[in-house]
Amino acid sequence: MNVAVPSLTPGAAERERARKARMRTLLRVLVLFGIAVAATATGFAYPMLMRGEELLAARWEYPWALGLLVLVPFVLWRATFGEDRRLPRLRLGTVGPLPYGPVGARVWFRDAPGALRAASLSLLILALARPVDTRTPQVADEEGIDIVVVLDLSGSMQAVMDNVPEDLKRYVGARPRGLRPTRLDAAKAVIRDFISRRKTDRIGVVVFGASAYVLSPPTLDYALLDLMVSRMELKLIDPTATAIGDAVGVAVARLRRSSATSKAVILLTDGDNKGGRISPEYAAHLATTVGAKLYTIQIGEGEAAEVHDGFDLFGQPRYVSVPYPTNPELLKQLAAKTGGATYVATDATALQASFHDVLDKLEKTQFEASVASFQDLFGFLLLPGVLLLALDVLTRATLLRRFP
Repeated sequence: MNVAVPSLTPGAAERERARKARMRTLLRVLVLFGIAVAATATGFAYPMLMRGEELLAARWEYPWALGLLVLVPFVLWRATFGEDRRLPRLRLGTVGPLPYGPVGARVWFRDAPGALRAASLSLLILALARPVDTRTPQVADEEGIDIVVVLDLSGSMQAVMDNVPEDLKRYVGARPRGLRPTRLDAAKAVIRDFISRRKTDRIGVVVFGASAYVLSPPTLDYALLDLMVSRMELKLIDPTATAIGDAVGVAVARLRRSSATSKAVILLTDGDNKGGRISPEYAAHLATTVGAKLYTIQIGEGEAAEVHDGFDLFGQPRYVSVPYPTNPELLKQLAAKTGGATYVATDATALQASFHDVLDKLEKTQFEASVASFQDLFGFLLLPGVLLLALDVLTRATLLRRFP
């Protein structure tokens, strides 16, 4: 007895193929979602186990980078479904070989590299945002001095100063075209060396020429202070005058609210007072009213100094002798009026010794210091991000390689 098997009409067959295609797509999406969740969980397992609490409470140094996370879904699609659209197509004369096409686990896991890439990108973006763990400040009793260094940036500071000690040459650095270091180079080197040796002294810096400016108020942030001093150059301010009175007055103003027992103003200059609105004598009087001592360091002996004056025909630097008068009597008077001391530094070695002698004359002050420590956490995100990216490349080239 023959039984007739109903056959699907062309329209019904088309709907059935469409239904199966949708089911395959839905199943693929579910598998892709599972792989993406597993890859992301694997990537975040290491940073969360190592620094979970710190990462959740971290401060992001570059929060704008977090906006790049919106690219992750696009990258996921591009590396999976978008990859299918970019594959080459091959026309076949028959559909017979199709049942023997790719089957098995590798077909269902063909989207794994894309999921790994998306998870890797998430970790790398978070690392780029640079999470920082701000730890609880540590409070300790410290002893220190409040000091304001007043540095002359007038034109006379371009004069040559040789005999820079070996331990200061790293601050001077290589001079271009064989030029010799200037008084400003030596002064900056000594100040930076002075800052590097301090631990509990609050240090501020005032620079002056025709006018005086606060480079930094007294602070314990030595790294920032060192950076600011290293970037000082001639002609950043008007170098046509030497307003010593204004400079000392500005320095004293920075110390008027200091509670330190010892307060000092260290004046480095190689010239006489010229210009300014406050006389040096009145500025010294102001120093006494706030209990600050003025220590003056005269750079050079007031004789003619060598100044760079271009290069000769052979490309060698040429120097000329220029007189730069000083007023040592004024500097002695200012120091004596405030109970300080005066020094004469003819080279960088004497300048360095003068700074340390000033500290020996000052009494340290007991105060409470709060020091916060920081730790970068981006490395805990960067490592798994790089490993996931390497795994993506490896699987694409071996187990889940596509052909053609």
